Amino acid sequence: MSSHDVHTMRQAVLRFLGSLDTERRAAATAAFGSPERTEWSYLPGPRPGLPLAEMTSGQQELALALLDAGCGVAGARTARGVIELERVRRRLATGVDQIDGDRYWFRVFGDPGGADPWTWRVNGHHLAVHITVAGDAVAVTPSFLGAEPAMVLSGPQRGLRLLAEEEELGRALLADLAPHQRSIAVTSKAAPDDVLTRNDPAADPGLIPHGLPCADMSTSSKELLERLIRRYFDRAPGWYGETCWRDVLDAGLDKVTFAWMGSDERGQGHYYCVAGPTFLLEYDNTQDDANHIHSVWRDLRNDWGEDLLARHYAEHH
Repeated sequence: MSSHDVHTMRQAVLRFLGSLDTERRAAATAAFGSPERTEWSYLPGPRPGLPLAEMTSGQQELALALLDAGCGVAGARTARGVIELERVRRRLATGVDQIDGDRYWFRVFGDPGGADPWTWRVNGHHLAVHITVAGDAVAVTPSFLGAEPAMVLSGPQRGLRLLAEEEELGRALLADLAPHQRSIAVTSKAAPDDVLTRNDPAADPGLIPHGLPCADMSTSSKELLERLIRRYFDRAPGWYGETCWRDVLDAGLDKVTFAWMGSDERGQGHYYCVAGPTFLLEYDNTQDDANHIHSVWRDLRNDWGEDLLARHYAEHH
């Protein structure tokens, strides 16, 4: 991420914090060394931090502007879509049109105005964004987005599919494989009930199936695999996503694997994962009659900014 991008994000955080009164600011901030920095969840329920529901409208605008700065254009559109879809889900579940506020908690760890590393994050049901900054270096994972329902089946938003491309690119890649390739890529007839790395602080690539290496794919399959990977990298600002893609190429695209579990029939539970030396992606759609998506991007070297923090401390201490 360029120094301009980091400056923009830093200013967005400082504007947000500057809008808070003493009580709200205390809820929204914590020490960088707090163990809560790497504790996260994508399930329903309260989190540490300041929720959108307890902000003024002006503070909410500043919080969402921070989300825009951290996720880039495409990523912010999807992240905001998760918040809106949660409103739809709650209306469908309760039958109440006026819900009682958005349950997404913002928190800043460390001092964005100082020279030391800092982090900001937003956590709530089906949304987990973690941005770590050290100098002009940034890390953006773990990054989790979910959709419930994956397709809205009733009401004014009927037909809405928030994570449609994540599903369709995975299906297209599976369909493009020749029978002998497919027999390697499909590792189980049954899909797991969730992403296999869950909300572990450190993602273990040993938990996911190996599947078919990119080296054994056709040209058309490789192109679909690239589009699928880049779809997840679009959850970050464009410059950062391009850097992650170059890292994939430098580490060896042929080493990247694709695995599928479950059925390829629509409406049936299915799962896929993509993994390489530098990253891991998981997608699961099994719950609620396969109308409930969980998807996650993990950086195997730099989740929580581990790699950039190591470099920062080596250079400055």
